[in-house]
Amino acid sequence: MENVVLNMSVSVDGFSAGPDVTVEHPMGEGGERLHEWLFNSSSDRAVPAGGTSPNGVDAQVAQELLASTGAVVVGRRTFDVGVELWGDTPFPVPCFVLTHQAREQLVMKSAAFTFVTDGIESALRQAQAAARGKNVLIMGGANTAQQFVRAGLVDEIQIQLVPVLLGSGTRLFDRLGTDHIELERNRLIESPYVTHLRFHVAR
Repeated sequence: MENVVLNMSVSVDGFSAGPDVTVEHPMGEGGERLHEWLFNSSSDRAVPAGGTSPNGVDAQVAQELLASTGAVVVGRRTFDVGVELWGDTPFPVPCFVLTHQAREQLVMKSAAFTFVTDGIESALRQAQAAARGKNVLIMGGANTAQQFVRAGLVDEIQIQLVPVLLGSGTRLFDRLGTDHIELERNRLIESPYVTHLRFHVAR
């Protein structure tokens, strides 16, 4: 059975986006810093995952995520600010958008966006059916991530911890309630740009 995986890049002070998220600044003011490990030309993304570079882990993590993802769930705000930037679905797999506004499926180059109006459980069921044995990725934003964690629907949390203090913005793990959620760390690898952490959510 596939896992439900929450994957986010986060600052050391816990922000997954900077303040004032807009179409012009889809990661908020200064928030693009959180994704430099993926897109900066000085990062190791150009190094093959099986190469000899000591910094090849970033490429390896990105490739693993791509290969293991069968469907994606995002919030409506993430869709609104990201779709023009992506020019496609964020991964080349079916993408399910949580929204209160019904609209027709949006077919892109690689896959399609399906808009789900009846909650996270419905979005997850549809994503699992479309994933064909691969993982369902919960990609963003923070509100969507929090809903899935609160509901106990996340099997694995992958955090890309970026060495920066953003100071303000949207915190990834706000509004989770007061109950403890135990995590079992099963990976810790790093490059000069980011520390990759992976946790299994204990049941």
